[in-house]
Amino acid sequence: MKPEVLLLPSLADIPAAEWDRLAGGQPFLRHAFLHGLETTGCVGPGTGWTPCHVALRHQDRWVAAAPMYLKEHSFGEYVFDWAWARAYEQHGLDYYPKLLAAIPFTPVSGPRLLAEDPCWLDPLAQAMVALQEQQGCSTLHVLFPREAEREALAAQGAMLRQGVQFHWHNQGDADFEAFLARLTRDKRRKIRQERRRVADAGVTLRRLTGPAINEDMWRFFNRCYRNTYREHGSSPYLNAAFFRHLGTSLPEHLLMVVAEREGRPIAAALDVHDGERLWGRHWGALEHVPGLHFEACYYQGIEFCIERGLRVFEGGAQGEHKLARGFLPVTTWSAHHVADRRFAKAIGEFLARECHGIAHYVDELGEHAPYRPSTGRDINGSGSGTAGFQD
Repeated sequence: MKPEVLLLPSLADIPAAEWDRLAGGQPFLRHAFLHGLETTGCVGPGTGWTPCHVALRHQDRWVAAAPMYLKEHSFGEYVFDWAWARAYEQHGLDYYPKLLAAIPFTPVSGPRLLAEDPCWLDPLAQAMVALQEQQGCSTLHVLFPREAEREALAAQGAMLRQGVQFHWHNQGDADFEAFLARLTRDKRRKIRQERRRVADAGVTLRRLTGPAINEDMWRFFNRCYRNTYREHGSSPYLNAAFFRHLGTSLPEHLLMVVAEREGRPIAAALDVHDGERLWGRHWGALEHVPGLHFEACYYQGIEFCIERGLRVFEGGAQGEHKLARGFLPVTTWSAHHVADRRFAKAIGEFLARECHGIAHYVDELGEHAPYRPSTGRDINGSGSGTAGFQD
């Protein structure tokens, strides 16, 4: 008996407990996180992100689902397809709307095809491709899925794409100095100089978790976040209501690093964590202090991982500067189904060239490894995935 395919215009249409059962424990996939984006207006009308989640039911049981959106643009995704959109436009074709399976504004690897059993992956992938056709979308994009999900999508004709992000891996260091001791001398000296520069500027840092991140801190963080976007000439993706929602719905997963000078806060970084990983997510500042971004976003996170015994710190979207600070390159993946056969052929050829270029890029990064021989980790790291500061 085939499963029933349901299109959900909101996560309110599926019980939170059922969604979370399918999604597993990653904080970004929790019903509270994704539905919170909807209820606070970060996705939905006027944003270019229209929820159209897909779910499968079999014998009155939810057996699979995927967080999906109709997109009117390509902002907030971190897998860049602007060139593809321009090519469509140059040929007089519409690239948007496109269909996207992803966690909005969050380039973190993990489940995208959520299934209680692997046997439901293929039917779910089929349903996603069918939805692309039904909605008349040029393309279907699935960002940062796991290997089994990539295989199910590839079986439906999706093409795979590689990317590179940077992670820090915990090697059981006793403290930050022990971590530094594993670095090459020039990298070690540079980090110490950066930390000293922040301290000499009279800046101190605090790490707040859970309920310690009170309403005042959320208001301050939102100011920093919006100010930094404004300074870069961009509009912020998230709003104060969503940050407050995070504070009440997922407090056990939050870390806020607050920088203060002369008793007043001047900058903050927001991280998300579980029992294994720390994900660096957002940063903002009201004042510029040389080196403060690295201190708040990277070094404080590394210290937190060492103290908590967290295995991996996914510290930023892109950014070769992270290599010099102990982060290593990790391959990321996405899957893309293109309806037009001519464009599918052209994009497939592009992806093959890009894959070769990425392999060469990772080899080049290996020549600049930050660790002393035999003290670090293989340049390819371990696991897969990415996360990033929007900085």
